[in-house]
Amino acid sequence: MATQMAQPAAAIRAHEELFAYWSSLRGGVPVPPRGRLDPNDMKRLLPTVSLIEVMPGATPDYRMRLAGTGLYSVYGREITGRRLAEVYNTSAAEYWRDELGRVVKDRRPGVGVHNLAWRGASHLSLIWIRLPLITQGSEVDMILGYDAVVGLGAQTSGIRAA
Repeated sequence: MATQMAQPAAAIRAHEELFAYWSSLRGGVPVPPRGRLDPNDMKRLLPTVSLIEVMPGATPDYRMRLAGTGLYSVYGREITGRRLAEVYNTSAAEYWRDELGRVVKDRRPGVGVHNLAWRGASHLSLIWIRLPLITQGSEVDMILGYDAVVGLGAQTSGIRAA
């Protein structure tokens, strides 16, 4: 898997940069509207940025509305337009369903590390951040994501923000 890897410190700085940008869009509300995002304001991060659509239902699902070109090498294919079950194996899809569900329910950012063993690359992990957005109404219905691939060895999933 030919993947552009980041150093953990660089990944954390990129997360801080995206979080600061997301925070600047809030304008006094807990969750900013999607319409305030401007790709020109985050050009450097775009290759591994994603927009994830929340698909409501008895059991909510999620669809990759947009996936940066740098994510192709992580997933081995284009993931734009695909649902979680079309991108991940069962356990990885459940991991993401839980994490994204928490972002939606809590209306707060989520961060973590997810090992890429499900892709046959247990020596690599994603350091990820997911930021809630609203496109219409008052419910979180879109999530801004950023992933950095790092060589963390057999790091396990699930570090959580305090």
